[in-house]
Parts: sequence; C-alpha cells; structure tokens
Amino acid sequence: MVEVLIVYYSRWGSTAEMANLIARGVEEVPGAVAKIRTVPEVSPVCQATEETIPEAGPPYATIDDLKNCDALALGSPTHFGNMASPLKYFIDSTSSLWFSGALSGKPAGVFTATSSMHAGQEATLITMLLPLLHHGMVLVGIPSSESALLETTSGGTPYGPSRHTGSDNAVSDEERKLCRAFGARLARVALALKGAQVK
Repeated sequence: MVEVLIVYYSRWGSTAEMANLIARGVEEVPGAVAKIRTVPEVSPVCQATEETIPEAGPPYATIDDLKNCDALALGSPTHFGNMASPLKYFIDSTSSLWFSGALSGKPAGVFTATSSMHAGQEATLITMLLPLLHHGMVLVGIPSSESALLETTSGGTPYGPSRHTGSDNAVSDEERKLCRAFGARLARVALALKGAQVK
C-alpha cells in the first residue's frame, strides 16, 4: 500500500473540493489510499493559536504526516501568483525534513484554484513546485495524453490541476477529470517508486 498525502489551504472551499477529487483519483488505483489534511489560518498581527483539530473539515497537517507519506499533493488558492500564506507558513516549517532528506525521492505535485481566468494559475503552480524541488521530491504533473487538458477552457495545466471558480463556483467536467487523473497518476508513480525500492 502507498499513502498519498493531500495537504491544502482553502478559504472558500474551492481548493478543498479539488483535494477531494484528487483523493478520489488516488483511491481508484488499487493499493493506494488518500490522506487529506489542511493547514490553519495565520494571523496578520501575531501567530494565532489554533486548536489541534479544526472545527470542520480534515485535521491539520503535521510534520509526521509528511515524513510518513509515500507521495504528496499540495493545494492552495492563487494569491497574486503565489500560494496562500497559511500553506507557505506550513511549508516553511519543514526544514527538519529538508536537513534529514525525509522527502527526497518521493513523488509530489501541486494544484490551485482561482476566482478569475487570468489570476496566475500557472505562476502559482510553478512557485509551489520550488520547495518540492529543494526537498528532492520527484515532480508529477499532467501530460498532454490526458485529453481533458487539451479540451479545457477554464482550469487545467501541465504543471498540475487548476480550477477557475468563476461566478457560479462550479467545477467543469474537464477540471474534474484532470483532478482525478492527477490523483491516479500520483498514486501510480508512488507505487512504482516504492516497488523499485523493495526490489
């Protein structure tokens, strides 16, 4: 079995919905299980103290979640071409994993949601990939062999799933397919890498 950890930040639920679709894709692959985690808000004044378990939704991600996973998907809404500060704050706390190489060689990918068409989906995904490269992770995107990538008129990129929420906040068929395909691809790569290590 492989565990694919999906860590996201979502203020209005759009990125959370993508996380759930990616998890469905992961669990369509025999031998793979998805584990969904979120991160707490950060305070503009000082570090906020949050309860260990949020009022709603999945538990907060921990360093041990990262250390113990076989693959990682990071998700965030786009904030000026970058990941949102709560997810960045969490990633910035992973130095101990970087020093130990705990994430090195594990597959990872990223996903994002935007409220407008030209809000910086691809810039956000690329900047989210940089910490993963520093950790020595194996990057997984979406190849053009996924037909939905060529058909989409809203979200979806080679760098990872993206979503244009628009005024109706609906997930398009193509965005839905790409999220699930990405989850399945991440799971298959994790299984292949784990199998190679066992041999």
